[in-house]
Amino acid sequence: MSLFPEDPRQRWSSLDQAARDAAYDNNAAVADSPRWIERRNRDSAAYRSTHNAKLDLPYANISERTAIDLYPSADKSAPCLVFLHGGYWQRNSREGFACVAEGPNAAGWSVAIPGYSLAPQASLADIVAEIGRAIDWLAAHKRAHGIGGPLVIAGWSAGAQLAAFHLGHPDVVAGLAVSGVYDLAPLRETGLNNALNLSETELETLSPLRLVPAAKPLTIAYGDDELPALVHDSLKLFALRQAHGAAGAILPVADANHFSILPEFQKADGVLVKAAIELLSHV
Repeated sequence: MSLFPEDPRQRWSSLDQAARDAAYDNNAAVADSPRWIERRNRDSAAYRSTHNAKLDLPYANISERTAIDLYPSADKSAPCLVFLHGGYWQRNSREGFACVAEGPNAAGWSVAIPGYSLAPQASLADIVAEIGRAIDWLAAHKRAHGIGGPLVIAGWSAGAQLAAFHLGHPDVVAGLAVSGVYDLAPLRETGLNNALNLSETELETLSPLRLVPAAKPLTIAYGDDELPALVHDSLKLFALRQAHGAAGAILPVADANHFSILPEFQKADGVLVKAAIELLSHV
């Protein structure tokens, strides 16, 4: 796929429902997505089982999902990557993304993986608020759990929207948004909205592309084999931030799709781990 594939939303009004759904269907777009998902789940179960000292810590009294898993570094002053999982805000859980901690831990960082409620039981506004509470909890309690360094927020897919939105949190110093959707409006005309039921207020107040960006450094990463809608959202968010003089970078990952990009978090020299480390030089 070229760096600038055609954005299907340029002819959105002419697309039928199936084509609109396909524009955001990552599972269907990646032929071997089940293999990548199975690998992620397998690797996460293995990592979680051997790094289980600080798991399932409640940050809010809402449900078992509003808990956080911590993977502290031996260095109590090390930075902490706060990773937010994807699943279009309606599937997956923190447990299935424990493997993301492997690379940052190997590089000497701590990692925190908050969970959150899912649609349709929770609205997107509810989910965004929960992540804010998770960051508040982490900032207040991190030293008690051996984490003393700065917080760098990161997210993949739907988690990238959450990460970009919460970049402005006072306890976050920088961010890494991977393979994200940053304008929610088109989603309201896809099958994803059956669970999300997005309101006009949510479109305007929770879409990073419709907000004044936080000035803190943000690296926006995507695989060059991503769906065109996600590529264009990434490019547009980078352009918006540039227009406001916000620090950061755009990072296309060669030969990566929506799922194969995640293993770049699983090794100390992975592209995404190095991107997180590089962010701190701009703080």
